[in-house]
Amino acid sequence: MTDYAIVAQGLQRSFGDTKAVDGVDLTVAAGEIYGFLGPNGAGKSTTVRMLCTLLKPTGGSARVAGHDVTHDPETVRLRIGVALQDAALDDKQTGREILRLQGRLYGLRKLEIDQRVAALAELVDLGDALDQRIGTYSGGMKRRLDLAAALVHNPQVLFLDEPTTGLDPISRAKVWEEVRRLNEVLGMTIFLTTQYLEEADQLAHRVGIIDHGRLVAEGTPTELKRKVGEDLVVLETDEAELAAEAIRRIRSLGSAAVDVQGDEVVVRTQDGAAAISPVAVALARKKIGVRSLTVRTPTLDDVFLQLTGTRLDDEGADA
Repeated sequence: MTDYAIVAQGLQRSFGDTKAVDGVDLTVAAGEIYGFLGPNGAGKSTTVRMLCTLLKPTGGSARVAGHDVTHDPETVRLRIGVALQDAALDDKQTGREILRLQGRLYGLRKLEIDQRVAALAELVDLGDALDQRIGTYSGGMKRRLDLAAALVHNPQVLFLDEPTTGLDPISRAKVWEEVRRLNEVLGMTIFLTTQYLEEADQLAHRVGIIDHGRLVAEGTPTELKRKVGEDLVVLETDEAELAAEAIRRIRSLGSAAVDVQGDEVVVRTQDGAAAISPVAVALARKKIGVRSLTVRTPTLDDVFLQLTGTRLDDEGADA
């Protein structure tokens, strides 16, 4: 296996006159969990489809598991597993039948298939449901079966496209546990797109943020959060613009950044605890009503807002 499981250089994809992906450069090390985030229409899903050989690039290049996605797509497909948002599962088949079929499609022998199905049944914890028709499965069970199908041939690189969208918290935690185990026990490289910032924060070794077809930030979750600032003073009010103007006039805050997002005002400062009192006094003097006033450390959502001007949690599915 090469040092890098995924290498993209100047990767592009156009649809007519529209550049969905505009020169993306990224590298994912072998054995890494890489979180890929982007607002609606940023090019996230288009990038993933190119890396999975489902869509041809119109410019640049990409190598996955050591092979070129354009010139050697068949070899790439043999070395990757893909679990997309919409699981293509036949409701009339059982979970076991789906896994065995997947094994045959990848050319595994009967004994190998038996061994892999037994191991995967334990991994995704479907129990007796594995021999029931998929039409009886819950959404969470279908997602876990789709993950198992992507793992039948023990791929070098696993692409997970929003694997926990629509799942309840218990099922989501189960998928998180399985992703960690695949990475830690098998050393599998995982490329994870997600709309849940907490998911990227919890699972990813590094995170890339794409916006308008370009990679605008990359780093560990901790590194990205440090770029926002040490502390955030956050207040909710019906007079956000007036509140922001009053806060900007506080001399003790110096050059602290003050942003307005709807009815929320966010103050980026090195010492949130010290900022609370002067902020409260300034608002009281202006008789500005406040619903809440808190101090917290930055999250990936704050990073996302600063870089793209929107919160990922407010976005729908990517185009």
